[in-house]
Amino acid sequence: MIDALLERFSVSPRVRDAALRAQERVRDLRYDAQAQVKANVLRAFFDEGIDESDLAGSTGYGYDDAARARYENLLARIFGAERALARLSIVSGTHAIVASLAACVPPGDTLLAIAGRPYDTLRNAICDAPHSLVAHGIHYREIALAQEGGVDHAALSRELDAVQPAAVFVQRSRGYAPRRSLSIAQLDRTFALIKKHAPRCAILVDNCYGELVEAREPTHVGADLVMGSLIKNVGGALAPAGGYIAGRHDLVEKIAARLYAPGLGTALGPTLGFGRAFVQGLFVAPLVVEQTLRGLNFIAALFAELGYVIDPQPGDVRTDIVQAIALGNRERLLAFARGLQRAMPINARFSPEPGAVPGYADPVVMSSGAFVGGATIELSCDAPLREPFEVYVQGGVVAEHAYLGALFAADAVVAS
Repeated sequence: MIDALLERFSVSPRVRDAALRAQERVRDLRYDAQAQVKANVLRAFFDEGIDESDLAGSTGYGYDDAARARYENLLARIFGAERALARLSIVSGTHAIVASLAACVPPGDTLLAIAGRPYDTLRNAICDAPHSLVAHGIHYREIALAQEGGVDHAALSRELDAVQPAAVFVQRSRGYAPRRSLSIAQLDRTFALIKKHAPRCAILVDNCYGELVEAREPTHVGADLVMGSLIKNVGGALAPAGGYIAGRHDLVEKIAARLYAPGLGTALGPTLGFGRAFVQGLFVAPLVVEQTLRGLNFIAALFAELGYVIDPQPGDVRTDIVQAIALGNRERLLAFARGLQRAMPINARFSPEPGAVPGYADPVVMSSGAFVGGATIELSCDAPLREPFEVYVQGGVVAEHAYLGALFAADAVVAS
């Protein structure tokens, strides 16, 4: 496919040669975890037994919305959870996370973040912004990641013995920060340690960007709740909006009472006719995630061939759909975003400019031309304009589209 793209689109000789070498590096990569994920999703659909009439949806209050109920059952099956809450009215992953933290950590109790500083918008909501969780009486503590990039188990043990927090929070993905994402195998060991030292502590995981990438989810290895966005992995590029929470039944009900009203809980929430898109998006989501991983491996290989520091490396076991590329300066960041934008199916003629983004301390440049606004399962990139000037590439519904975006971005960087 790279040869076909190079025949149809002009790039510099340096990028062309690097692309051909990158193609060889990723040609024989295997995606065994995605085969298991596809089987898991097919099993969930087989066991749920959805009928055509279930997809009709509802308006107004949304009482007895069969599409909603079926979709939430599917998510619970796939995540190995007791219950799932998935609603259009949960507008983002951050919304789902903050609602969960607020419901699970009463004022006066402690929330312990164990994967370093959360990404900008979430940390604002926890402790920095007006009306944050801390402003409402929650105590917040934070443990930096260990030098090798995993959870610092020694520091975690000391903190759990000293504090006994109401909840531990884990950001699974790197997000838009120069850190490693956490694998399910790492989380398995960490959760066992938490249960040993603080058995009553709830474990809450920001699952954004990580769903369906590995064969298991955090809830399969001891997480009490996972939270995320429906316009990322599980939406399969078809869900138009929404967020989800999945895990222990009692915690999901507690969060629903906070989101809506005590006594109403999970009974409300119309799908407004989008139930079919949710269900179909989840059905194709494993294929979309696999396409994304194929695209990201090529992007990693291409920029490695061009001499840039990347993480993960092509062929590494991935635990999310984010590829970090250290470009070294502002000019190359802007060139990358503008080059990638040229490949977008929507707004390809626009030129991204850095600007203020709610929740971020630094200007951010973004490249996106998604069919669903902000859907990072579709090809996009984000780059806060600060050291070490890393760009974070996400998504790619079709691997070949990610290849083309990589070629355009590399060509712009080389020319900058």
